[in-house]
Amino acid sequence: MATIRHSILIDASPERIFPLVSSGHGFKQWWAADVTEDVPRDLVTLGFFNRATVYTLHPARILEATLAEWECQSGEEWNGTALLFDMLPQGEMRTLLRFSHLDWRAETEYFVACTTTWGELMFRLKAAAEGKAPGPLFSATGMAY
Repeated sequence: MATIRHSILIDASPERIFPLVSSGHGFKQWWAADVTEDVPRDLVTLGFFNRATVYTLHPARILEATLAEWECQSGEEWNGTALLFDMLPQGEMRTLLRFSHLDWRAETEYFVACTTTWGELMFRLKAAAEGKAPGPLFSATGMAY
């Protein structure tokens, strides 16, 4: 199984980062504009490119201010993978965020493209946590540049 990994130092506490990686509302701040939350079923759905691509996520492990793990339940290559956001304090107002997108079946071209995209998303997440409000990388219709 293949895994995408990134780590980034963020000038913010884990408590500030946690809401950005543990809810659909948080994902809207840096990842995707098209996010819906199905509270009764405990699902978050992200739509990309006018919903040509849709990913449904279910929280697997959520540990307040330290860890958020999501199971991917849709998408040709994402189905069965997991997103792991592990927050390690590095002093009073600094956090090392270790991100992993786990359990890919193979290192396809799409896997490689997602590796690059996740790298850019980590910088958006960092900016959002540091109060710079970059907005989501993906608008309702495509990538926001």
